[in-house]
Amino acid sequence: MPRSFPKLPGGLAVKDPRIVMRAIIGALLLANLAAAVIAFKPFGGSADDLRRQREDLNKQLAQLEKRLSKSKELVEKVQKARSEGDGFLGQYFSDEGTTAAMIVAELYGAAKEAGVKMGTVTWTPETIEGSDTLVMLTSQIGFEGNYANLTKFVNLVDKSPRFMIIENLQAAAPQQQGGQALNVTLKIDTFVKGAAGPV
Repeated sequence: MPRSFPKLPGGLAVKDPRIVMRAIIGALLLANLAAAVIAFKPFGGSADDLRRQREDLNKQLAQLEKRLSKSKELVEKVQKARSEGDGFLGQYFSDEGTTAAMIVAELYGAAKEAGVKMGTVTWTPETIEGSDTLVMLTSQIGFEGNYANLTKFVNLVDKSPRFMIIENLQAAAPQQQGGQALNVTLKIDTFVKGAAGPV
C-alpha cells in the first residue's frame, strides 16, 4: 500500500516531516524579526521621534553650557582669591630673615613718637597648623610710660601698616614712682613667610 505524505499549501507533498518543522520554525523566526523591527525601530524613528530626540539633546546641551559657565566663574573667583591672597601675603607678611629687625624698628619708632621707653624683646616662633610656609612670631616686649603715652603707643601699633596683633597687654604701676609711670608688657603676634625655627 502506498504511503501518503503530508502536503504543503499549494499541493506540494513533503516526504520528510523535518522539512515541515523547519519551514514552520523559519516562518516563526521571520514573524519575530518583523515584530522586533516594529517594536525597536532600529532604522530610525518617525519625524516626531527625531524632533523629540533633538529637543532632548538641545536641553542637555543647554544644561551642560550652564554648568560650564558656572565652572568658568568658579575658576575666575579662585584665581582672583589666589592673587589677592598673594598680594595680602606680600604686603603684610615679611620674610623670615628681616622680620625681627622690622618689628623692632616699627615698635621703636612708635614708642619714640608716643614718648614711651621700650624695654627688652623676646621672640618665640610658632608653626601655624595647616601651613608649611607661614610661621607666627610671638614677641614679648616691656614698655614704660604714663597712661596717656602708653595709650598713644598702643593706638600707633594698632594703626601700623604692618600686620601686628596685640594678643595680650599687662600693666602694673611701680610703687617707688608714685603711680605716675606704668610698666606694660605687650604680647604681639606677627606672621612670617618661611620655615619655623629661630629668628
